[in-house]
Amino acid sequence: MDRVYTAEATASGARTGEVRSSDGRLAASLSRPAEMGGDDGPGTNPEQLFAAGYAACFHSAMRFALRDLGLTPQALEGSSVTAEVHFLRAAPGDFGLAVDLRARLPQLDDERARQLLERTHTICPYSRATAGNVEVGLHVVPAASAA
Repeated sequence: MDRVYTAEATASGARTGEVRSSDGRLAASLSRPAEMGGDDGPGTNPEQLFAAGYAACFHSAMRFALRDLGLTPQALEGSSVTAEVHFLRAAPGDFGLAVDLRARLPQLDDERARQLLERTHTICPYSRATAGNVEVGLHVVPAASAA
C-alpha cells in the first residue's frame, strides 16, 4: 500500500500529561479516570481518543461497504457510530483493550444493518489494525432506542 497521509502526535507526562499533534490541530490535557486509580481530572484519556478515532473511521468506511451490498448513500442518512473502548487488566502489567461498536442506522432493517457492519469491519483501517489483537463487538442499535 502507498502512504497517503501521516498523522503525528507526541505525548508527554504519561496518563496525566498532554498530547499534541505536529500540526497543532490537536492539543489535549490527559487525566487518569478514577476507575484506574486517578483523580478523574478534566482531561481526556487514551481510550477516549482511540474511541473517537475508531468511531469516525468506522463510520467513514461504511460508505465503501455500501457499494458491496448494493446500497445507496441514502442508507447512511441519520446514521452514527459509537465506539466504547474498554481498558482491561488481568494482573499487574497485563493490560488489554476491547471495543464495542454501536451503529445507529435508521434507514436500514436490522439484517441489512448487521451486513453493513460486518462488511465495514473488513474495510475499516482501525478494524484491520486490531484484528486478532482486540476483541471487537459489532452491535446494531434497535430503531426503537435510536432516539
